[in-house]
Amino acid sequence: MRAHRLLVTGASGTGTTTLARALASLWAVPHADVDDYLWQPTSPPYTHKRPKEERVALMHELFVPRDAWVLSGSLRGWGDSVVERLEGVVFLSLTPEVRMGRLMSREVLRYGDTIEKGGRNEAAHLDFLDWARGYDDTHQGRRRLADERWLAELLCPVLRLDSARPVAELVDTVTEWLDEV
Repeated sequence: MRAHRLLVTGASGTGTTTLARALASLWAVPHADVDDYLWQPTSPPYTHKRPKEERVALMHELFVPRDAWVLSGSLRGWGDSVVERLEGVVFLSLTPEVRMGRLMSREVLRYGDTIEKGGRNEAAHLDFLDWARGYDDTHQGRRRLADERWLAELLCPVLRLDSARPVAELVDTVTEWLDEV
């Protein structure tokens, strides 16, 4: 089985990191999440973005030059030099209800009672959920439409998967697809 340079992308809560980690583990290659490069370390997290040039340089220094890797997250609008290295993109989708349920469960696991009313992370939590809900909102020109346009312009193959399926099935589908492309 040959390893690849692959991006697993989709809305927050679709399981991009979970699938990317599973593929990286199977292939014994590095996995990275775009958020590790995009965001500066803060508490609460995900409040200050690194400048575009800095995050791209960091990715090229630490990750991109390798022969094979799996990356999870979104490079749309800023990561063109990384996109040029991709052999394929897996785009995960999920119904908004299931996706938001996954996100809520993840938030509770990560932050516990700090996201409850009056908790120190309540505001960041509510902002995040509002942001995540907006992904499929076509009235505000949100991210799903922008992702679809971006995917249509890619030069590498794109595989679209419903991430409601078990991770093991998704891994098998991706590996079979990569053997064919």
